[in-house]
Amino acid sequence: MTAGHIPVMLKEVLEVLAPMPGKRFLDCTFGGGGHTRALLDAAEGVHVSGLDCDPDAGKRAAALKEEYPERFRFYDTNFSGMDTVEEKDFDGILMDLGISSFHVDEAERGFSFNKEAELDMRLDPRSGESASEFLESASSDAIVRAVRDYGEERAWKRVVSAILSARGTGTLARTRSLALLVEDAVGGRPGRIHRATKTFQGIRIAVNHELDVLEQALPKAVELLAEGGVLAVISFHSLEDRVVKRFFRKMAGKPEHARDNIPQDMRTRCGTLLSSRPMKPSEEEIAANPRSRSSKLRVFKKETP
Repeated sequence: MTAGHIPVMLKEVLEVLAPMPGKRFLDCTFGGGGHTRALLDAAEGVHVSGLDCDPDAGKRAAALKEEYPERFRFYDTNFSGMDTVEEKDFDGILMDLGISSFHVDEAERGFSFNKEAELDMRLDPRSGESASEFLESASSDAIVRAVRDYGEERAWKRVVSAILSARGTGTLARTRSLALLVEDAVGGRPGRIHRATKTFQGIRIAVNHELDVLEQALPKAVELLAEGGVLAVISFHSLEDRVVKRFFRKMAGKPEHARDNIPQDMRTRCGTLLSSRPMKPSEEEIAANPRSRSSKLRVFKKETP
């Protein structure tokens, strides 16, 4: 894997995907290539197709392509475009959601409030608007959605008001100045979690349309699975996990939530949940890689009823 990159829940991913000779896998979020490399190394004849819209990921994938020229293929695309790949009937598909360590550690990407940089936050800096542009031009409703709904910030009214008041001042152009603005708006004493964490998360989700992309991608992933194939999704916050949980339950012919009263004979089932509850990282993994602490792994197996 790429130096400095630690793939999350690698042991669990290999257990549920069970790579064997001749099996074909799709890594929808290539990132640093840790999961992809582990699959390729697990058995001779394993084939992996990797996707990532981050141009830096493409550079990292080039090295892996040289090592596995016949068994690895990379596509420069967001995973919502997985239906454009040439390969089909995958034995396993992996989605490792959220952002990678590269995004956080590289200051110039503008994801971290701990590093001074232009406020960008785009997973693909070649398209769309930056976080700064979003904050300067989006409607107040869109800012509320980002901070209150996606960021789940309790002090969202004060934060949104502060952001709207700061338009045109240059405060919204840089990571540290925005972080200081949010800290002041949230108020209170500093805690274990930085006071700007939730707002930064919400802005990032809004800028990259992450929940919309996930909802588009999940049905495509099931379609691309071979009979008996497994879809494994790692999420890092409650909003992602809720989308995955409800989709998997729907595909398994179960109620999506407590208020889902659709009669059983009107449900469509195309597979099973391999576990009713998500898998979580071990204490040893969390100690070795603190960024894994909030991860959850849900698994769905495609089967004909």
